[in-house]
Amino acid sequence: MSQHSLKVIFMGTPDFAAVALQALIDSDHEVICAYSQPPRPKGRGHKVQKSPVHELAESHDIPVFTPATLKDKGAQEEFAAHNADVAIVAAYGLLLPMAVLEAPKYGCLNIHASLLPHWRGASPIQHAIWKGDDASGVTIMQMDKGLDTGDMILKDQIDISPQTTAASLHDDLAQMGGRLALQVLNELAKRGQVDAEKQDNALSSYAPLLKKSDGQINWQDKASDIDQQIRALNPWPGVWGEIQGKRFKILQADLVGDHAPGEVGSVLNKNGDIVCGSATALRIIKLQPEGKKAMDFNAALNGGYIAL
Repeated sequence: MSQHSLKVIFMGTPDFAAVALQALIDSDHEVICAYSQPPRPKGRGHKVQKSPVHELAESHDIPVFTPATLKDKGAQEEFAAHNADVAIVAAYGLLLPMAVLEAPKYGCLNIHASLLPHWRGASPIQHAIWKGDDASGVTIMQMDKGLDTGDMILKDQIDISPQTTAASLHDDLAQMGGRLALQVLNELAKRGQVDAEKQDNALSSYAPLLKKSDGQINWQDKASDIDQQIRALNPWPGVWGEIQGKRFKILQADLVGDHAPGEVGSVLNKNGDIVCGSATALRIIKLQPEGKKAMDFNAALNGGYIAL
């Protein structure tokens, strides 16, 4: 350990968190252990798989702990016994009791994928796109017992364009999260403290866990709203709508500038333009009939899945 090196516990589970873990592994700080969700059955074969954070940590010989809960005293004592300077938390998936939050010297810092206090909760990346925000970002926050309510230490932001998808924003924010976490750790190592700002609860908004029903298209909505829904909710929970009485997954679409009078939900032309609410139109680029592979709109026409 160098003079300005901290002993860090990393707590996270999915790919988003693994990117930050890699940034810490590549830094001067010492990741003394990782905490992650227990291995779970995944995919068609229901094969038990370790999380991306678990696999990355093990590949670097970092001890991994996978408690089902941190509420019991034994797990809390085990956590405290690591004698860490700080814990970095990113999409971990378990509630941290006060005994855990207060165990490291500098507490627990969270990498949250939104510009807090906007979009507290489980799905900030998707909600930022779905609800039409102009920007998203990452906030490094001192964790407290509330849900994403802690004091804000560092923020950075990125524009959301008409082409931004949940996948592209996820990857950009994952990289940003690792960079900002490292900046805060370096500051802590040098000064032994960081400056933080309280959140204004009056400005807060909440991004709940996504559910399958969120993906259902209502063609009465404006085309721009449906386009945001498609870009936000693929691959999970996936977006679907009925066209000519048949159900299709809608994987990619484009906004069409033309005024589109006609019956809502009807197909206008071979370009894949569909009439939406307020006489707007959405061009379907890629879709998937039930039980079939994904295809472009032309292939769906030629295959007889859609008629003109």
